[in-house]
Amino acid sequence: MLHINPPIHPGEILREEYLNPLGLKPYTLAKKLHVPRTRIERLVAEQTPVTPDTALRLAKFFDTTPQFWMNMQTSYDLANLETELADAIAEIDTVSA
Repeated sequence: MLHINPPIHPGEILREEYLNPLGLKPYTLAKKLHVPRTRIERLVAEQTPVTPDTALRLAKFFDTTPQFWMNMQTSYDLANLETELADAIAEIDTVSA
């Protein structure tokens, strides 16, 4: 199944739904999470993925769950691979139970 809309990177959600409404800069969030500023800067620039470590920290700070952040990353990764591997996946036979 190909996606019509491009998948949404977790960094976009972090930036648009959390940082911007709260008036937080990536540097400020990084300090509060006790991580290098580049980790958050690259995440909100959609250059790097959410790691389990970052998911745990974001979950604590924003009162969400680590699964929320990891599921978003997994969905993003799967959607991108689904498009990239569409032809190869189409060649695989399905077994009937």
